[in-house]
Amino acid sequence: MGWKFKVKVMEYGRTKVIACATVIEEMLPLMPPDLAYEVLDFGLHLVPGSLKTRLQEAIDAACNAAYDTIILGYGLCSMAVVGLETRSCTVVIPRVDDCIACFLGSREAYTTQNKKEPGTYYLTKGWIEVSDTLLDEYNRSVVKYGEERAERIMRIMLQNYKRLVYIDTGTDNQEYYRKYARNVAKKFNLRFEEVKGSDDLIYRTLYGPWNEDFVVAQPGQKIQYTDFKTDATTTSNLNIFSMTPPQRKERDE
Repeated sequence: MGWKFKVKVMEYGRTKVIACATVIEEMLPLMPPDLAYEVLDFGLHLVPGSLKTRLQEAIDAACNAAYDTIILGYGLCSMAVVGLETRSCTVVIPRVDDCIACFLGSREAYTTQNKKEPGTYYLTKGWIEVSDTLLDEYNRSVVKYGEERAERIMRIMLQNYKRLVYIDTGTDNQEYYRKYARNVAKKFNLRFEEVKGSDDLIYRTLYGPWNEDFVVAQPGQKIQYTDFKTDATTTSNLNIFSMTPPQRKERDE
């Protein structure tokens, strides 16, 4: 299973990807081999202010290194991207609340899942790889507080959750990650479901076109909350992206 494509020779030396550790797992199979990228610690999500600071540092460093386009593998992410200044670079961000929409393929797909069951916990290969699952949280709580208190903490955390959804993103070794997700659901008495993910939004994040599904902030701009909640976006550079997308075949079933 997976997308099959050939990567052409491209000119993209002034573009850099800055992404969360979970999102980069889905980006790497689609990226040209020499595209510059930087991976930020997933733990930064726990303190949005720290994530904002680290993102600004990464943007500043990329601009100082003469990159002119920065692709962020993030969404709104608890407002962490709001207030970021683009400096001398153009910054592109998927117009989504968080990375779940990226794994499902669109903001609309995420909305559909939320309407189906608001109390849903999501898992993908990336979250499992970075040890950010309910089971990991439980195990850390056991070490810190003991088993009895850890059980109480998890019951409180999950009191409004009914379902665990594993998103099959089509990457390698899905059976291992699927089994892991099933075990997490069983451990915490959540109904297990699996949905087919899509790399469409991640693909377009890398290669365009950057249409209304993206926030495109020009050099010198500051990213605003309203950028994610309205149809307004800066689109004057949509046709000058320097990367040529790879040729793709139909996805294997």
